[in-house]
Amino acid sequence: MWILAILFFQSILNVFSEDLHSSLYFVNASVQEVVFASTTGTLVPCPAGGVPPASLRWYFATGEEIYDVPGIRHVHSNGTLQIFHFPPSSFSTRIHDNTYYCTAENPSGKIRSQDVHIKAVLREPYTVRVEDQKAMRGNVAVFKCIIPTSVEAYVNVVSWEKDTISLVSGKTLPLAVFLGNRCFFARDE
Repeated sequence: MWILAILFFQSILNVFSEDLHSSLYFVNASVQEVVFASTTGTLVPCPAGGVPPASLRWYFATGEEIYDVPGIRHVHSNGTLQIFHFPPSSFSTRIHDNTYYCTAENPSGKIRSQDVHIKAVLREPYTVRVEDQKAMRGNVAVFKCIIPTSVEAYVNVVSWEKDTISLVSGKTLPLAVFLGNRCFFARDE
């Protein structure tokens, strides 16, 4: 009876000691979106670790493992995914605007990160402009700042100007209201 009890406790200790020497974990919560300029590229770490060291891999959200594309995409030995800078003519939705995830695997098992959407913003010259508007005297004229859709999500209207003079609601223009990319003017002359 004592021999069975000793063997039982020894097998439990062996299981616990294996658990203590083998682990797999995420170091911190991974980011869910990475937006980068096409002129700079980006590095996205796989925030996982383990004992013994984990094998880190990157996949598309579809489950397809990604591979190195020289000069375009590379997975470093530490699990960091690098997407290199590129000219606008080389933009590829599959690489530069897609959802990825990483996995970590060792004898403890395999874990998967949250999806990470990686999106490149093309650095191209753009111009904002104001639409011409007409209004009858005493009515409100609404001017809209037209921003190209390719950069609209990344550009904020911070001021309105006329002949390089900044327009300030209530000071230079007593009857003007500024709301985002719109400017409301009222003249009572």
